Amino acid sequence: MEIGFALAKPKATLMLRTSYSMFIDEAKVHLKAGNGGNGCLSFRREKYLPKGGPNGGDGGRGGDVILVANRNVNDLSAYAFKPMAEAPSGGHGEGNARHGANGDHCSLIVPEGTMVYGLETQELVTELLRHGQSVTLLRGGRGGLGNLHFKTSTHQTPRETTPGGKGEEGRFLFILKTIADIGLVGFPNAGKSSFLSQMTAAHSKSAPYPFTTLFPQVGVLEDPATKCRLTMADIPGLISGAHNNKGLGLRFLRHIERCQLLLFILDMAGVDGRKPWEDYRQLLEELGHYSPQLLQKRRFIVANKMDIFESQENLKRFQKETKLTPQLISCRTGEGLKLLQENILASIS
Repeated sequence: MEIGFALAKPKATLMLRTSYSMFIDEAKVHLKAGNGGNGCLSFRREKYLPKGGPNGGDGGRGGDVILVANRNVNDLSAYAFKPMAEAPSGGHGEGNARHGANGDHCSLIVPEGTMVYGLETQELVTELLRHGQSVTLLRGGRGGLGNLHFKTSTHQTPRETTPGGKGEEGRFLFILKTIADIGLVGFPNAGKSSFLSQMTAAHSKSAPYPFTTLFPQVGVLEDPATKCRLTMADIPGLISGAHNNKGLGLRFLRHIERCQLLLFILDMAGVDGRKPWEDYRQLLEELGHYSPQLLQKRRFIVANKMDIFESQENLKRFQKETKLTPQLISCRTGEGLKLLQENILASIS
């Protein structure tokens, strides 16, 4: 008799692998600093010192909650999966005037560009913009006083002590705004991922369908001659109505707020019937609806896919409609990329 059976698929393992590949730029956290240790009530009890007096030590201070910015951290996924953190409390005071140990600080590593809001007040508490920058977000409680502090000439045997103070506590919203010198803006499938891969060492996913990029990708543009180093961010593709939260919506528009230069990557070949001049106007409209300040940033207009025959006619129409002369490139053949790189470096450096 044969007995057949089928092995169950490891669904849990697959789900875990998928979750860690997500890009998370918002996280709600509950944080608490450590409590201070209590002061000690103690008297010297030595054989030949019957009136030795009080010797209760103070409690230790509770640990602080400190945020530290690190350029090697890319997102806030650590806090999405572990939203609570607490610093250790201080040790209690002991006899013989021994001070309780201070609680260790709880250091939380966050990406550069992290903004911290109070959940109750909705106000900005702090932001971390530079690698190595640290901010004490919550302070630990003070240690309590032992009875040694309450001895006076008329009060020889004090039994008073004070308890340790409570550490600060709060609920916060962490929001990440990518810090990059250059932001790539364009509709889906315009070639932004290919452009980033060509100009930097970033390995962005590219494919002939929309929304292949689902979260910001950052690469580094370097010029060995001048030792200039610029960061370039590929912002996920916008669509018409993004300011109303359509498509990927408002979620990633904030990642270009800190860019010095915006590169508008346009599909000049008009694949899938697109009209580059209309794409450009819609991009300006979406950015303006989100924040008029984005329209004040310097921008380069880049015409991609110039190796395709239709792009030549579309280029003439684009220049007529917009009165602009874009910089011409082809990510597939490499045409114009070197000149564009030189113009970018000259513009920012």
